[in-house]
Amino acid sequence: MHTAESTVTLGGSRWHTFPADGATMTAREFLTAAEPLLQGVIDDNALTAADLPVLEEQIRATLALGARESALPLTAGPDSSRAARELAERATVIGEQIAGLATEAVRRLLTDRIELPAGPLVVRSHCYGHLLTPGAADLLLRRRGGPVTMQLYNEWLHQVVLLRDALLPFTDWPDVPVFVTGTGLRHLEPARDAFLTELLVRRIRHSSIVGYARQVVTGAGGPAGYGFDAPGGTALPAVLDQPLHTAPRYLLTWRPDPAVHTVATYEYELSDYYAAPRTPVGDLPPTAARTGSLTARVVKGDSAIEVTHDGVAARVDLGQALRGHRFALRGDLSDGREVTADPWSILRAPGLVWSPEGATVVDSTGLDDLVVLALLGRLYPEDLTLAATAVVTGRRAERAGSANR
Repeated sequence: MHTAESTVTLGGSRWHTFPADGATMTAREFLTAAEPLLQGVIDDNALTAADLPVLEEQIRATLALGARESALPLTAGPDSSRAARELAERATVIGEQIAGLATEAVRRLLTDRIELPAGPLVVRSHCYGHLLTPGAADLLLRRRGGPVTMQLYNEWLHQVVLLRDALLPFTDWPDVPVFVTGTGLRHLEPARDAFLTELLVRRIRHSSIVGYARQVVTGAGGPAGYGFDAPGGTALPAVLDQPLHTAPRYLLTWRPDPAVHTVATYEYELSDYYAAPRTPVGDLPPTAARTGSLTARVVKGDSAIEVTHDGVAARVDLGQALRGHRFALRGDLSDGREVTADPWSILRAPGLVWSPEGATVVDSTGLDDLVVLALLGRLYPEDLTLAATAVVTGRRAERAGSANR
């Protein structure tokens, strides 16, 4: 992580304490490094504590969804894709919390100012189209401000918006190491534009979310996958450490790991699961009374979930398991079914197990979440329903029209 240097001479064109050669920073560190811009706005406008409510209203309106001043025109309702709903929820939560941090920074700088020994800040910032509230427009443009104030404020506000958008793929935004250069997060704009365009105009793909997250953390692209390593940690889908039935399907969690030193992509073993070998449920051994427990662990080096039963191990591709979790419908079993299948037989079967002749129930009572996740990786993902105590495969008629994958 980067810690802002207090010895950096500010003023002139030096409006930040960002790392000149590029480094990672947390959101809080990034906001601190951009504070000289706020100090310039305060000094140029001779702002006082009485002006704080106007600036707070502007910050919150820009980072909110559904306001006239919103920087992200994302609306997600019941008919929106699951990914859009999850990202909209992230935008709301992260926006509110970053707005709180930014407001606290303004309040502090009003009384505990940053010295700018090299003279006034001189910043030429593009107009990024961030609308001002009437109160902020009056304060920054007419009452006391002018072009210099607006250049400073435009740049600060745009950097804050870029920060919020950079953190959208993650459940644990305060801990994510964001790659920052000497121009803050402007280097991220092309990747952000592509990400937001796909989010706003079509059903965004999970691979696009992962690819954007990789750009945020490493500053570079890479192969398509379902997660990645970067120096200091790993980004993988959130379900690996959240309850299976309530975990987000599309979001990632950053897991710090000092043993990770290189960048690597987690890729699916089956890039095209349609073409994968399949085992019909009818070819499996009959369901038997369960003896002994099934235990599971993630084998990160092999990108697999290993399930052990009576000293015998079965491995399931981690990517396929996460794909199954993402695709599966959530629901209850409303009618009885006679066809059942044994979880251990499914986990040991070659290829993907499917039910071509109708629905099959896999009883998951008493199984821990990681074992059930492994089952989702062994069952053909197009026909899955995840219920409270079972996984159902082969419910094609009930899936018609579903697009929340």
